[in-house]
Amino acid sequence: MTADRPRRREVLDVLRGSGVPLGIADLAARLGVHPNTARFHLDALVAGGEAERTLDRPSGPGRPRAVYAARPGMDRGGARGYRMLARILLSRLAAAGPGGRRHAEHAGREWGRVLVERPRPYTRMSARDATGRLSALLADLDFAPEPGRDAIRLRHCPFLELAEEYGPLVCDVHLGLMRGALEELGAPVTAERLEPFAEPDVCVARLGRATPERGEARS
Repeated sequence: MTADRPRRREVLDVLRGSGVPLGIADLAARLGVHPNTARFHLDALVAGGEAERTLDRPSGPGRPRAVYAARPGMDRGGARGYRMLARILLSRLAAAGPGGRRHAEHAGREWGRVLVERPRPYTRMSARDATGRLSALLADLDFAPEPGRDAIRLRHCPFLELAEEYGPLVCDVHLGLMRGALEELGAPVTAERLEPFAEPDVCVARLGRATPERGEARS
C-alpha cells in the first residue's frame, strides 16, 4: 500500500490480520507510510475503543516498545440500519390493527415516564411548569416545540420519514410519550390528542385538564 494517508479501517484491517500485536514501525512498513501517519491512526483507534495499546516485553536493555492490537469483537465502524429496524417493528405493530396502536401508545407512555425528571416529593406542579418541563423534554428529543397555553406546536419530527409511512403508529408513540411524562410529573394537564401536520410544517399537541388522580401532588 503506497497511500500516504490510509483510512482508519485499513489500519484496523492490518491489525486484525496480523495475528500478533504490531509496533508503530511494523505497521508503517506494512502500510508503506511514515511512522507518524501510522501513529496518528493508531491513536485514533485506541481513542475510539477499536484497538488497545500495551507495552511489549523487552528482549534486552532499553525501554519496552508500545504495540497495538485490535480489540476483539465485531467491527463497530460499519454502517447502521436503525431505520430499517424501526420499519420492521412498526410493520409488525401495523399488522396488529387497533391493538398495535394501543401498544404503541403504551410504549411511548412508559418511556415518557422514564425520560422526564421526576419532581421532588410533595411538589405540586402547576400547568405552566409542567408544560415547560414537557417542552424541555421535547426539545431534547429534537421536536423543536413551541409551548402555548393549551397546546404545544412541534416544528420538527425526528422520525419524519417513518411518520409519513406509518403515521398513526408513530404519532401514537409521541402522544404516549407526552402523556407518560406529564403523569410522572403529577401534572394537572395531559396531552389529549396529537394533530399531525395540522399545518404543512407543524404538528400540534392539544393539552387539557388531567383527571384528579393524575394531577395530585407526589407523596
